Amino acid sequence: MDGNGRWAERHGKSRIEGHRRGVENVRKIVDAARELGIPYITLFAFSVENWQRPKTEVSALMTLLNTYLKKELQSLVKNDVRLNVLGRVEELPAKVRETLSQTIDKTKSHKSHVLSLALNYGARTELVDAVKTYAAQITSGRVDPGKLDWKTLSKYLYTRDIPDPDLIIRTSGEHRLSNFLLLQGAYAEIYFSPLCWPEFHPLHFIEAINDFQQRERRYGQTGEQLKTAKKSLQRT
Repeated sequence: MDGNGRWAERHGKSRIEGHRRGVENVRKIVDAARELGIPYITLFAFSVENWQRPKTEVSALMTLLNTYLKKELQSLVKNDVRLNVLGRVEELPAKVRETLSQTIDKTKSHKSHVLSLALNYGARTELVDAVKTYAAQITSGRVDPGKLDWKTLSKYLYTRDIPDPDLIIRTSGEHRLSNFLLLQGAYAEIYFSPLCWPEFHPLHFIEAINDFQQRERRYGQTGEQLKTAKKSLQRT
């Protein structure tokens, strides 16, 4: 969800106002995803690198996050949405951790949709944490490193409870992933929008979904192999 600050600057507003507008847009996109029947959506809300921003901006972001969670709890419960968090949550402010814990607890039994927030997240940090945990398992004799494969390693990632992304959308015109789900997104389709996040409305989200539906996902196979497999499925 990139471009809040640049959107604000273009409109003569403060960066904090840009983030506030960005938060307002979150609900619109989450609702659109739910109405389209998309069971999993992950939002990159705050990266491990974002701590380097001015303290006033970081503080405002944390306040907005806390307010959003409290305000949206009723909607999450009503729509059977489970909240999930990816990242080093223990490093977030105490008030945010408390609100997150309460929201996660009150939505933990929900099964229709999963909303994951990447908070204090970075793909490289995630890998470091996974390796540390796995190394501890080796030291204790609980795992055999000779049997390590991707399926096993993925169980140590923050995303162990959700599937890999099919589509990654990056707003604001930037053409990079910025340390977001680098391992899980190995075969994800990527959609770059020139629009900043506050102006990326449900209609634009639907356009991204339509674009995704036109793509051929080969996973290393040839197009001909996919056609053959598809015909085989149709016959059965």
